[in-house]
Amino acid sequence: MEHTIDEERIIYKSDECMVVNKIPGEAAEGAVKEMADLPRLLSEQFGGTFTAVHRLDVPVSGCTLFARNPASLSFLNAAFAAGRVQKYYWAIIEMPPLDLAETGNLVHWLETDQRRNKSAAYTKEGPERKKAILRYRITGRGTHYLFMEIELITGRRHQIRAQLAAVGIHIKGDLKYGARRSEKSGGIRLHARSLRFPAPPGPPGTEKYILVKAVPFLRDRLWEDFEKSTTR
Repeated sequence: MEHTIDEERIIYKSDECMVVNKIPGEAAEGAVKEMADLPRLLSEQFGGTFTAVHRLDVPVSGCTLFARNPASLSFLNAAFAAGRVQKYYWAIIEMPPLDLAETGNLVHWLETDQRRNKSAAYTKEGPERKKAILRYRITGRGTHYLFMEIELITGRRHQIRAQLAAVGIHIKGDLKYGARRSEKSGGIRLHARSLRFPAPPGPPGTEKYILVKAVPFLRDRLWEDFEKSTTR
């Protein structure tokens, strides 16, 4: 299968970095056979090298940040590690059996099973566990689904998926973390809505900030209703 990246999916572009509106099924890194390899495609279309900084899971869509040279990669990795990047996600949630508060914070310690490519969230610290924090707010409610906006405070492997599953909340289509059924597209209803990050290569404290937003590229009524429910 031939894969390409349309210009309308390029949200931001400079000599230092690029933000792409990723489609579910594409790999930001570690692509396997017959999977769309975004770094390779970007290199073929624009020249040079591209390394993912904001690494979305394969079934997730939205803002994916790539560095275009080693200096920018180092700068952006440091910005993420220092908490100078703001990350918002949209999630369509299967209606949970519990009465969920309109807003809240989730704090867990995540442990990743590399062999199964899955993370587990715990309420207590452990030797191989990393602290994970997110904030959420419900922007809308339907008959079968909730619309949830999530601010990711830390950045751990499968963090949103694992933390929500740990409290009995499941993202539509996410069979790996407890959803009832898959999506026809093979993806899940988790979308990286926006990123606010410092523009490389300015020194900390002096650089300007870049804000990018992405609407789900694969459109349907559910995502359209989500957009109507939020102003962010």
